[in-house]
Amino acid sequence: MVSASIGESTVSLNVSSSFWPIKVANPNDSNFQSCLMAEDSDVFFQFVVNGLFMNLIGVLGVLGNIISMIILSRPQMRSSINYLLIGLARVDTVLIITSMLLFGLPGIYPYSGMLFTYFYVVLPHIAPVVFPLATVVQTASVYLTVTVSLERFVAVCHPLRARSLCTYGRARIYVVGIIIFSAMYNLPKLWETTVQKEISERDNITVYCLRESELRGNETYIHIYIHWLYLICMYLVPFVSLAVLNACIYRQVLRANKERQRLSRHQKREIGLATMLLGVVVVFFFCNLLPLVINIIETFRVDIPFSLEYLLQTSNLLVTINSSVNFIIYVIFGEKFKRLFLILFCNNNLFRNGRESPEGVTHEDSLISNGDRQSLRLHRQSTTVSRNGAGSINFGRSNGSTRQPSNRGSCRYANPGPCVYYPANRNNKEISQTTVLIED
Repeated sequence: MVSASIGESTVSLNVSSSFWPIKVANPNDSNFQSCLMAEDSDVFFQFVVNGLFMNLIGVLGVLGNIISMIILSRPQMRSSINYLLIGLARVDTVLIITSMLLFGLPGIYPYSGMLFTYFYVVLPHIAPVVFPLATVVQTASVYLTVTVSLERFVAVCHPLRARSLCTYGRARIYVVGIIIFSAMYNLPKLWETTVQKEISERDNITVYCLRESELRGNETYIHIYIHWLYLICMYLVPFVSLAVLNACIYRQVLRANKERQRLSRHQKREIGLATMLLGVVVVFFFCNLLPLVINIIETFRVDIPFSLEYLLQTSNLLVTINSSVNFIIYVIFGEKFKRLFLILFCNNNLFRNGRESPEGVTHEDSLISNGDRQSLRLHRQSTTVSRNGAGSINFGRSNGSTRQPSNRGSCRYANPGPCVYYPANRNNKEISQTTVLIED
């Protein structure tokens, strides 16, 4: 839940114009609220939660999401579930950045006095646009998580329909559709704020701050859109959908583990991937439970014995954590994701076993795959296979040199690569019946 106390935000700047509509405040007005920051006893809590934790976790989260996007976008990782996870990493990255701009960086100034220019100059200009953007990407993140669970539900519980429903093209449509829906749903938030201008003769500065607009102060708008519609679209529908889908997936995983010896390699891979993504959903539930509680408190106007501001700041931190930890989950539970990460970023030859390469392709399905790949890859980079007239197989390089298999049926090259073994007592007729599909 990305939330902001618009009526209490205090920001200012020394400019004469603004992109956003500016309302000049009159100190003689009965409803006048000064933009100058008043003393607040919660500044230390705000500094620790937002200024320290949110910024630190946010920087690490952006780095982890960028690495995840690089790994998942490799050619050998191309699949529908990977495209959904790339889309999730993208919107999570934007959500982290917007949270840092709205809450992380502004949380430093009230306690330390640092970032005066940002707090009093930059924030009031960007907040009316950045806040709606944050709600858009938060909505997209929630429904992309639901879509990932739906894809896993189809792949695990209805595998015969997975090849027609879980395709790369459909995944693109899902991502674009979710982003459009998220933008349309959060469009009214562009008109929820106004910028107030105040001239401080004591400090000789022109002060600007955010104030709620007439639309944001409308009781009907607050009751229907802010409270009930937000509760239904952002919590009830996603939470119920995730609970039902992942309960079915979990039951199928338990059943598959009991019969693991009879499962095919493809089925084992789908079950392992479903188990890993269950961890993503568990973290999602944990980090969004407090925002759900806050929304219920605001909707039903429940009285609490302490300030709601503490819960709001903590919930914003939890949302940032939820958008930052998926990379850790992939590394812990995804063996091939971790191996490819070590190959790409650690440059350690111990992890290069000849079966995977960042530049080439693999002859095994990737860590995160929906099983679209049906062929067996038997070459690396420019390695080619040709057949001679006697039916034997020659392995060669692009320069035309060939290497005949030995009498023992093995083949070896200077550069390690996959080998094909045939029993020595098979005749040409039997060998010709063996089908090897080679992809370039």
